[in-house]
Amino acid sequence: MTERNDHPWWERGTVYQIYPRSFQDSDGDGVGDLAGIERRLDHVAALGVDAIWLSPIFPSPMADFGYDVADYCDVDPLFGDLASFDRVLAAAHERGLKLLLDFVPNHTSDRHPWFVDSRTGRDSTKRDWYIWRDPAPDGGPPNNWISDFGGSAWEYDPVSGQYYLHAFLASQPDLNWRNPAVKAAMFDAMRFWLDRGVDGFRIDVLWHIVKAEGFPDNPPNPYWRPGITERDRLIQRHSTDQPEAHAIAAEMRALADSYGADGQARVLIGEIFLPNDAHARWYGTLDRPQVHLPFNFQLIENAWDAATLRTMIAAYEASLPPYGWPNWVIGSHDAARIAARVGEPQARVAAMLLLTLRGTPTLYQGDELGIGKVDIPADRVRDPQELRQPGIGIGRDRSRTPMPWDGAPFAGFSTVEPWLPLNPDWHTRNVAAQERDPASMLALYRHLLALRRTHPALSVGGMHLLDAADGVLAYERRHGDEVLRVALNLTQDAKPLPFAGTVVLSTLGGATSDTLRANEGMIFRPTS
Repeated sequence: MTERNDHPWWERGTVYQIYPRSFQDSDGDGVGDLAGIERRLDHVAALGVDAIWLSPIFPSPMADFGYDVADYCDVDPLFGDLASFDRVLAAAHERGLKLLLDFVPNHTSDRHPWFVDSRTGRDSTKRDWYIWRDPAPDGGPPNNWISDFGGSAWEYDPVSGQYYLHAFLASQPDLNWRNPAVKAAMFDAMRFWLDRGVDGFRIDVLWHIVKAEGFPDNPPNPYWRPGITERDRLIQRHSTDQPEAHAIAAEMRALADSYGADGQARVLIGEIFLPNDAHARWYGTLDRPQVHLPFNFQLIENAWDAATLRTMIAAYEASLPPYGWPNWVIGSHDAARIAARVGEPQARVAAMLLLTLRGTPTLYQGDELGIGKVDIPADRVRDPQELRQPGIGIGRDRSRTPMPWDGAPFAGFSTVEPWLPLNPDWHTRNVAAQERDPASMLALYRHLLALRRTHPALSVGGMHLLDAADGVLAYERRHGDEVLRVALNLTQDAKPLPFAGTVVLSTLGGATSDTLRANEGMIFRPTS
């Protein structure tokens, strides 16, 4: 692999996702807000990350907690206003942090003025801004497409006698990106925030934004079985990942790049769930690039064992175009927390994996504390996906619980009962408590992030997988003359070290000369 010395900030750095509803409440309503984020930015800066990504803050009825946008160029009063956003942006920049917004281009709220107009009748000037179709000959939906939240992806409008498409809730109608006016309006919205100084966007469900012409039925998924989300009963061949969407992504990239003349690149991170070959196409080409980072969720989706991860890492790296920069995620507002999936001992190993693999890592708020499983009582469930398809383990509330800051009432998050329950061990698992403990998960994350900053081998170096004992994942990172090796024990048993060297960091503290303890990860400087 040819080394480069011109890595932009988004290749060298680390992104930290903030779910605004659950970060810090400043006004006593039980829901986080922008003033709360501003108050807690020192925690983020002290971690050692380079950028924050805010989940949606736009005006919204909150049917899907902000992913149903009613105005792309304002802030929901629940979170504050444009002035409070400007203060957060300035405060982040003062601390050397970039700020990314969550842009939602596939759909709006049904209360967005565009859709309100579109719904007035077939002769509305905004009718073609959304996807309306006549019923099938039997009077039913135009095709068999299934909403990601279950049920038909089509909603009947009795006034006009047509159906409109919604890939998610019926209150989230899909925009028609084949209409040039829609594209122009959405690009104007992106410009609004770029002109305001944001450093880029995480783009929600980017691979959804264009649908196949003619709207053919999606084929059945032969591997589907009851107990899996209803969406997966079909293969989304015609409702996602269309060639025209790639062209739009390339135009988005050109827009973002046009704001990089000051030497501070604006970054586009695309939410894209696809197999490696299709996923890699979202980088575009050298002469027509698309998103900088198509999000890679494979550390969330794969079994947690060394053999599986090794195979997955090798296949993902091999799938990348020569100009494509990798990226990794172990947690998000949509997935069960890493400590809930693999347990706290392995969550420490996962932290070392995330922050030493080649590529840009994204951290999710609270994972730096090792927050684990949080049971949400039935009467506290807020997630529409869980409410529509209960009992199959797809609820997202479990990862959206409030940040525990200290031992004060309601964990210092709020002065009242928060909108979702806190983690049950918040009295001891909170930021203040872990700051006092040099062996805490928070301390481990800070050490790992500091190592990334001081060792180019970890931030931008090449990577080579190494042989190791069963249950151990090992690899080498190299940049120039600097070489570091990583050995991760993904088992509950001690394992022989795969190589000799000086220990730079252990996830358990201390070190032994020839053994990886159970659930231990180590970074080594190899013996010369």
